[in-house]
Amino acid sequence: MNGNKATGKEVTILTGNAEVRSDNLLLRADRIELLGKDNNLIDCSGSVWGNQEEKEIFFRSDKMTYDRDKKIAHLEGNSTLEDKKNQIVARGRYIEYDEESEITVLQISVRLFKDNMVCRSEYAVYRRDEQLLDLSGFPIVYKKNDEFRADRIRVDLETDDVIMEGSISGSIKE
Repeated sequence: MNGNKATGKEVTILTGNAEVRSDNLLLRADRIELLGKDNNLIDCSGSVWGNQEEKEIFFRSDKMTYDRDKKIAHLEGNSTLEDKKNQIVARGRYIEYDEESEITVLQISVRLFKDNMVCRSEYAVYRRDEQLLDLSGFPIVYKKNDEFRADRIRVDLETDDVIMEGSISGSIKE
């Protein structure tokens, strides 16, 4: 552990199997920096692992920043977010999760897995409360043996309904 309490530059650095608990969020990483006067910014790097127990959300990432005041997490690098309550696994190179609105933005090489459905795109917005997924940037949805492609795709994750907009193509197999 290393720290500095100079006014305006407050920092505490934890290295080697570091662990921090903030409210109902448990974070583990190779390195964790607690920044700010009230340690309101948490910067994690190296084998980042997190669990938000109350909301049943689990994640892994190469790097993460969490703002305790705004309740927003930014995951960067190879990132996976698992919503155990809704049985959804999402992957992307950049994930932003807003804890209060329960909206997740995923970017770059986005993959979302649920039961017999796989969704792919370059950009996605997951609305957890409404169980809606909006895909854009070459979106494709594979649902059992069917394939759906369009300019924009919305998936109702509760009913597995697929709504497509723009140039549409795909295949449906019996």
